[in-house]
Amino acid sequence: MNDQNFETSFNVPQPPAAVFDAITNVRGWWSEDVKGATDILGSTFDYAYRDVHRAQIRVTELIPDRRVAWHVVQNHFSFTEDKSEWTGTDIVFDIQPVEGGTQLRFTHIGLVPEYECFDVCSDGWGTYIGGSLKALITTGTGRPNRGEPMNASETVLSA
Repeated sequence: MNDQNFETSFNVPQPPAAVFDAITNVRGWWSEDVKGATDILGSTFDYAYRDVHRAQIRVTELIPDRRVAWHVVQNHFSFTEDKSEWTGTDIVFDIQPVEGGTQLRFTHIGLVPEYECFDVCSDGWGTYIGGSLKALITTGTGRPNRGEPMNASETVLSA
Protein backbone atom coordinates (compact mmCIF):
# COMPACT_ATOMS: atom_id res chain seq x y z
CA MET A 1 0.00 0.00 0.00
CA ASN A 2 1.16 3.53 -0.75
CA ASP A 3 1.86 5.26 2.57
CA GLN A 4 0.74 8.49 0.90
CA ASN A 5 -2.89 7.33 1.21
CA PHE A 6 -4.93 9.05 3.89
CA GLU A 7 -4.92 6.89 7.01
CA THR A 8 -6.02 7.32 10.61
CA SER A 9 -6.64 4.95 13.49
CA PHE A 10 -7.92 4.83 17.03
CA ASN A 11 -8.54 2.32 19.81
CA VAL A 12 -11.79 1.88 21.70
CA PRO A 13 -12.73 -0.35 24.66
CA GLN A 14 -15.64 -1.92 22.74
CA PRO A 15 -15.40 -5.37 21.09
CA PRO A 16 -14.82 -5.78 17.32
CA ALA A 17 -18.53 -6.58 16.72
CA ALA A 18 -19.55 -3.16 18.07
CA VAL A 19 -17.01 -1.44 15.81
CA PHE A 20 -18.20 -3.39 12.75
CA ASP A 21 -21.86 -2.58 13.51
CA ALA A 22 -21.09 1.12 13.89
CA ILE A 23 -19.12 1.31 10.62
CA THR A 24 -21.98 -0.25 8.65
CA ASN A 25 -24.42 2.24 10.21
CA VAL A 26 -23.21 5.00 7.88
CA ARG A 27 -26.24 7.22 8.62
CA GLY A 28 -25.26 7.12 12.28
CA TRP A 29 -21.83 8.68 11.77
CA TRP A 30 -21.28 10.17 8.26
CA SER A 31 -24.54 11.56 6.89
CA GLU A 32 -28.18 11.07 7.71
CA ASP A 33 -28.91 11.68 4.02
CA VAL A 34 -27.19 8.53 2.69
CA LYS A 35 -29.48 6.67 0.25
CA GLY A 36 -29.26 2.90 -0.16
CA ALA A 37 -28.02 -0.08 1.84
CA THR A 38 -24.66 0.33 3.56
CA ASP A 39 -24.56 -3.10 5.21
CA ILE A 40 -25.10 -5.49 2.28
CA LEU A 41 -22.18 -6.82 0.25
CA GLY A 42 -22.38 -5.62 -3.36
CA SER A 43 -24.94 -2.90 -2.61
CA THR A 44 -24.40 0.68 -3.73
CA PHE A 45 -25.24 3.76 -1.70
CA ASP A 46 -25.30 7.45 -2.51
CA TYR A 47 -23.71 10.14 -0.39
CA ALA A 48 -24.39 13.84 -0.92
CA TYR A 49 -23.50 17.04 0.88
CA ARG A 50 -25.36 19.99 -0.60
CA ASP A 51 -23.99 20.69 -4.10
CA VAL A 52 -20.43 20.41 -2.76
CA HIS A 53 -19.90 16.62 -2.82
CA ARG A 54 -21.77 13.66 -4.29
CA ALA A 55 -20.56 10.07 -4.45
CA GLN A 56 -21.86 6.65 -5.41
CA ILE A 57 -20.13 3.99 -3.33
CA ARG A 58 -20.24 0.17 -3.59
CA VAL A 59 -19.78 -2.10 -0.58
CA THR A 60 -17.01 -4.48 -1.71
CA GLU A 61 -16.08 -6.27 1.53
CA LEU A 62 -18.02 -7.09 4.67
CA ILE A 63 -16.09 -9.46 6.93
CA PRO A 64 -17.91 -9.38 10.27
CA ASP A 65 -15.79 -7.97 13.10
CA ARG A 66 -12.70 -7.69 10.79
CA ARG A 67 -13.11 -5.49 7.71
CA VAL A 68 -15.41 -3.24 5.72
CA ALA A 69 -14.38 -1.91 2.30
CA TRP A 70 -16.03 0.38 -0.22
CA HIS A 71 -15.23 1.33 -3.81
CA VAL A 72 -16.06 4.83 -5.05
CA VAL A 73 -17.90 4.20 -8.32
CA GLN A 74 -18.62 7.84 -9.13
CA ASN A 75 -17.70 11.09 -7.43
CA HIS A 76 -18.34 14.78 -7.99
CA PHE A 77 -16.78 17.72 -6.14
CA SER A 78 -17.90 21.28 -6.86
CA PHE A 79 -14.65 22.73 -5.51
CA THR A 80 -11.90 20.94 -7.46
CA GLU A 81 -10.69 21.29 -11.03
CA ASP A 82 -10.94 17.49 -11.47
CA LYS A 83 -14.50 16.99 -10.25
CA SER A 84 -14.06 13.20 -10.02
CA GLU A 85 -10.96 12.98 -7.81
CA TRP A 86 -12.31 10.15 -5.61
CA THR A 87 -13.65 8.04 -8.50
CA GLY A 88 -11.95 4.65 -8.47
CA THR A 89 -10.56 4.96 -4.93
CA ASP A 90 -11.19 2.50 -2.10
CA ILE A 91 -12.17 3.19 1.49
CA VAL A 92 -11.13 0.49 3.97
CA PHE A 93 -11.94 -0.05 7.63
CA ASP A 94 -9.69 -2.67 9.26
CA ILE A 95 -10.85 -3.90 12.67
CA GLN A 96 -8.30 -5.58 14.96
CA PRO A 97 -8.80 -6.86 18.50
CA VAL A 98 -6.22 -5.36 20.86
CA GLU A 99 -5.67 -5.63 24.59
CA GLY A 100 -8.51 -3.79 26.25
CA GLY A 101 -10.69 -3.46 23.15
CA THR A 102 -10.41 -2.87 19.43
CA GLN A 103 -8.29 -0.88 17.01
CA LEU A 104 -9.91 0.63 13.94
CA ARG A 105 -7.58 1.56 11.08
CA PHE A 106 -9.20 3.66 8.36
CA THR A 107 -7.48 4.02 4.98
CA HIS A 108 -8.73 5.91 1.94
CA ILE A 109 -6.64 4.23 -0.75
CA GLY A 110 -6.07 6.70 -3.56
CA LEU A 111 -6.72 9.83 -1.49
CA VAL A 112 -3.18 11.18 -1.84
CA PRO A 113 -1.51 14.56 -1.14
CA GLU A 114 -1.37 15.32 -4.89
CA TYR A 115 -5.18 15.57 -4.95
CA GLU A 116 -6.59 19.08 -4.83
CA CYS A 117 -9.14 17.89 -2.25
CA PHE A 118 -6.56 16.20 0.03
CA ASP A 119 -6.55 18.81 2.83
CA VAL A 120 -10.32 19.30 2.79
CA CYS A 121 -10.99 15.56 2.56
CA SER A 122 -8.48 14.74 5.31
CA ASP A 123 -10.20 17.32 7.52
CA GLY A 124 -13.56 15.73 6.67
CA TRP A 125 -12.43 12.19 7.42
CA GLY A 126 -10.91 13.40 10.70
CA THR A 127 -14.28 14.86 11.65
CA TYR A 128 -16.33 11.84 10.64
CA ILE A 129 -13.96 8.97 11.53
CA GLY A 130 -12.06 10.26 14.56
CA GLY A 131 -14.99 12.26 15.86
CA SER A 132 -18.39 10.97 14.82
CA LEU A 133 -17.69 7.26 14.19
CA LYS A 134 -15.61 6.99 17.35
CA ALA A 135 -18.44 8.65 19.31
CA LEU A 136 -20.99 6.25 17.79
CA ILE A 137 -18.84 3.29 18.89
CA THR A 138 -18.07 4.56 22.39
CA THR A 139 -21.34 6.31 23.33
CA GLY A 140 -23.94 4.90 20.95
CA THR A 141 -24.50 8.34 19.41
CA GLY A 142 -22.54 9.68 16.45
CA ARG A 143 -22.49 13.17 15.01
CA PRO A 144 -23.50 12.61 11.36
CA ASN A 145 -23.96 15.45 8.95
CA ARG A 146 -27.52 16.74 8.87
CA GLY A 147 -26.94 19.14 5.97
CA GLU A 148 -25.00 21.80 7.87
CA PRO A 149 -21.22 22.32 7.93
CA MET A 150 -19.48 20.10 10.50
CA ASN A 151 -15.94 21.55 10.33
CA ALA A 152 -13.98 24.54 9.04
CA SER A 153 -13.51 23.04 5.55
CA GLU A 154 -17.23 22.40 5.10
CA THR A 155 -18.00 25.91 6.36
CA VAL A 156 -15.72 27.47 3.71
CA LEU A 157 -17.05 25.23 0.92
CA SER A 158 -20.68 25.90 1.88
CA ALA A 159 -20.36 29.68 1.80
